[in-house]
Amino acid sequence: MADSPLLDGITVLDLSSVGPASRASRWLADYGATVVKVGPTASRAGVLIDPPFYSYGAGRGLKRIRLDLKSPGGLDAFLRLAERSDVLIESFRPGVAERIGIGYAALSERNPGLVYCSTSGYGQSGPYSQWAGHDINYLALGGFLDCSTARADGGPPIPGATVADSAGGGMHALVAILAALVRRAGSGEGTHLDVCAADAVLALMSQHIDEYLSTGVLPGPGSNILTGRFACYDCYRTRDGKWLAVGAIEPHFYANLCKALGLEQYIPYQEDDARQDEIREAFRAAFAERDRDDWVAELAPANTCVSPVYSVPELIADPHYRERGVFCSANDAERGEFELLAPVFAGSRRDLPVYQVRPKRASDTDEFLRYAGLSAAEIEELRTSGAAE
Repeated sequence: MADSPLLDGITVLDLSSVGPASRASRWLADYGATVVKVGPTASRAGVLIDPPFYSYGAGRGLKRIRLDLKSPGGLDAFLRLAERSDVLIESFRPGVAERIGIGYAALSERNPGLVYCSTSGYGQSGPYSQWAGHDINYLALGGFLDCSTARADGGPPIPGATVADSAGGGMHALVAILAALVRRAGSGEGTHLDVCAADAVLALMSQHIDEYLSTGVLPGPGSNILTGRFACYDCYRTRDGKWLAVGAIEPHFYANLCKALGLEQYIPYQEDDARQDEIREAFRAAFAERDRDDWVAELAPANTCVSPVYSVPELIADPHYRERGVFCSANDAERGEFELLAPVFAGSRRDLPVYQVRPKRASDTDEFLRYAGLSAAEIEELRTSGAAE
């Protein structure tokens, strides 16, 4: 681990409150960037969603300023701050940033090295660019829901995580920003990044999309080994009503599993479609004979690709995660001490001190307006006029 954080010295302005952009800025802060959340003043506070106190690491390590960007003074202060920043992330509907006066063209004139990241559901161009949407909409458009195992009524399931926002748009933004910073280190040039959550879902779906484009095979539940076609890749209920996940794709892992279950007769038929119902039923009967954790203790270390299906309380208590330090502590004046997920991406620091949660209206406005070059008199004028707080 390096002595200093990987993104030490990088300043990020984040105009979002929730969604992919806020996930990306959270992870940039975990890598050591100075992330400044730019929010509205109290008079305009209703224009953004106010997420729950625990969201995005409860604001761990994030700075805050509050400006009225629709006032001349507030807009000028923001532009001066953008001149000294490395990255800007915004999640307005396409065209809104330009109308406010903080679009890429305006800011790049002042700061040619700025990495400007626009995040949206459907992108900055295309016939759907003005559509409103959320995670489920992007997963639907990108084919993710259609390729997932249907629920009891035959309809697409609702995923247990915001896949499009996080693994899609949030990571899309993070990777694109880091790549742009690498290029800028050599050329000095900034860029405008069009991060589209729906596009990012296509990246997650690339295996299925490419299969269809190249072979004409229609992907979907049960169409191939990764979507439940074979018994070796499925979930099974155990005696105590809990579940195991089995991912024995490789023939030697599948053979190990069959031997451990006393079902060696099925080893030659791993991908025999005519035998899958029979093998599944045999697996179900075998797993139902013992409790989940008993099976895990025997099978997980035995090269069978078996793992428990955990609830959130179970994963929090798991010794593997505890040893890896994936949780950290926070303290709130009203709620007391509680745990949060620590930075978990490789290269970020996990050994964090107890984080003191700040009051919602706390801000670092004066600090960053001074950083932007504003005088004490200018800052006082902004506060008096209500353009900053």
